Amino acid sequence: MKKHLAALAACVLVLSGCGRGDESEATAPGVTDEACPEAVNKDNGCIYLGVISDLTTGPFKALAVSITDAQKAFWKRVNDNGGIGGYDVDVTKYIRDNHYSPETHNQVYQEIKGKVLALAQSLGSPTTAAVIEDMKTNKVLATPASWTSSWNFEDVILESGAPYCIESMNAVDYAVEAIKPKSVMAVYVPGDYGEDAAEGAKVAAEAHGLSFTGVESPPGQENQGGAIDAIVKAKPDLVILTAGPTDAATVVGQAAARGYKGRFIGTGPTWNPGLIASPAADALKALYWQSAPWLPWQTDTPGHKAMRETLSGVTPNDGYTAGWVWSYPLKAALEKAASNGELTRDGLFKAVKQLTSVDYEGMLENAGNYAGDPNSAVVRSSVIAQPDESAPTKVKVIKEPFVGPTAQDYTLSKPCF
Repeated sequence: MKKHLAALAACVLVLSGCGRGDESEATAPGVTDEACPEAVNKDNGCIYLGVISDLTTGPFKALAVSITDAQKAFWKRVNDNGGIGGYDVDVTKYIRDNHYSPETHNQVYQEIKGKVLALAQSLGSPTTAAVIEDMKTNKVLATPASWTSSWNFEDVILESGAPYCIESMNAVDYAVEAIKPKSVMAVYVPGDYGEDAAEGAKVAAEAHGLSFTGVESPPGQENQGGAIDAIVKAKPDLVILTAGPTDAATVVGQAAARGYKGRFIGTGPTWNPGLIASPAADALKALYWQSAPWLPWQTDTPGHKAMRETLSGVTPNDGYTAGWVWSYPLKAALEKAASNGELTRDGLFKAVKQLTSVDYEGMLENAGNYAGDPNSAVVRSSVIAQPDESAPTKVKVIKEPFVGPTAQDYTLSKPCF
């Protein structure tokens, strides 16, 4: 009844047609009084969230499919528990494939932006950057499937976990303790993903008085020859590797085959469990560590447990973990907007700025302060793991969440890249 009265009042105020659909379209794209197509709660209205991901041909498709499936499961759990403020949440109707192309991302974003309240997923740093100005103009909030530090400075982005540059600072700090390197090389894809991580590695290397070299390496197995040559020639003690999983395996495997015996640490998206069965498996087990913004699938927290139960039967993959973790801030923002009685884009934007913390059910601690400034709110902890065939996602944690001295002292006054 309250929703219908609000709709009638809005129609009178704007002197427009009083159809419920007209009012919803005018003030709250993606929010309807009609139930979702496959509603759990038939008497609830529907909140439509968009998903733009790399689902078929791009370098992160193996992770992206898992991320997307985890988000479907996350929001189903929300609906099973009654929904949000009298609404179920639909994240299936407006799923689009960006092929990890900024141009395609923009195209499909334009197709769905008028039909969704927010984006439950916007995969990729360069792809999301292609639409960020439009998002800000139209107050389209998004949960990013990426960790560039640029997101800490964007009010329409609900980032989770340490950005690439902080993660790489921690990786170098950990290596300084574990293997005492004298030289560091960053091998990275161009753009926010790779260059943000490379900048973090550079900051940490300089903080420890280590020599640093950066090597940009375009995506594609056929394009990794230059990076491999650089590694084999320079023989750095530590390589911070920021690439897609297939390219990472190519670099590690071929560098090892040519005699390189140093240590690789790959940033979060470089790993996929399938690499443990790839031709590079022996090299990865011998030379590779994995950094990540949070603990993997098998971890014992309430959130991890809920994820495993809801996704029962899947082959474990930390793409699922990422998709699940990334969904908590948007849930918190929707709940806040609903409690404020402002389930609109303006209301959701306002709600985000009222969040000083988010309950990640133990999956991420001291996180979700979207009301604070970037330097005080940024998450600075990350983890280190190593390949392990016996582990569910083929990595075993060797360093629990920690903050290294470089990340601890770093002032995030602007994006690292």
